[in-house]
Amino acid sequence: MPARVRIVEVGPRDGLQNEKTIVPTAAKIELIDRLSATGLQCIEATSFVSPKWIPQLADAAEVYAGITRLPGVRYPVLVPNLQGYERARAAGVEEIAIFTAASEAFNQRNINASIDESLARFAPVMERARADGVRVRGYVSTVLGCPYQGAVPLADVVRVARALHALGCYEVSLGDTIGIGTPGKARAMLRAVAAEVPMAALAVHFHDTYGQALSNILACLEEGVAVVDSSVSGTGGCPYAKGASGNVASEDVVYMLHGLGIDTGIDLGRLVDTGRWLAAVLGRASGSKVTRALAAT
Repeated sequence: MPARVRIVEVGPRDGLQNEKTIVPTAAKIELIDRLSATGLQCIEATSFVSPKWIPQLADAAEVYAGITRLPGVRYPVLVPNLQGYERARAAGVEEIAIFTAASEAFNQRNINASIDESLARFAPVMERARADGVRVRGYVSTVLGCPYQGAVPLADVVRVARALHALGCYEVSLGDTIGIGTPGKARAMLRAVAAEVPMAALAVHFHDTYGQALSNILACLEEGVAVVDSSVSGTGGCPYAKGASGNVASEDVVYMLHGLGIDTGIDLGRLVDTGRWLAAVLGRASGSKVTRALAAT
């Protein structure tokens, strides 16, 4: 297993985008600043998608302008197309993420495009990013199952991950969007992709719908993956995947990694405090089991 794991904190974007109650801009800025103080090296700040599709993130430019960017911390944002890229760059963004799915059915429902159409849509974004010196991360959704088509062939996952890497994504995050994966399937999926894309360029992104996220992460760590996406307080889900619960909680992932003797550079106490604060903002209990356990002691 790796000696050090980089956590990509997706709470401010993937976590908040599925919240029905609009979170004030000032609270989003405070969340990111609090996360910056925990030792996290990568915090996905927001998404420059159309406000019509995700009203929660309509204040992307204001949020990005308001955060205190610390040296050594990266603050990528999600962009859906060239228009989103231009908006992000106008706000001063230096790293972006693009996204597609391994499932044709999911892509059609999610972004109204086929997989190949979505990849073609990103070609001009990648060209501009290269010219601007902007780093690009790629997401592949539904790598272990789709809410519309069911099983997703491994060959499709490999093809899409390979295509994103070939486009120029420095890292490709493999996402179990609806959280149905189990450790054996997660391991097999990662092995298949790693045969075509270097393990050093791969990350994993698990939702905890069936309570399997930590087990899946452990299985992938044993294969050598060293980058894990997670969301503080377990916020999030997928607005297009019915019944999909939140991302795995960052606090729980860090607790497990530290217990394994794996370095993260993160102050777990500060992360737990940030998760508690966010849960209060959202008006509900934290989705982190570690936080709940600490509250009971």
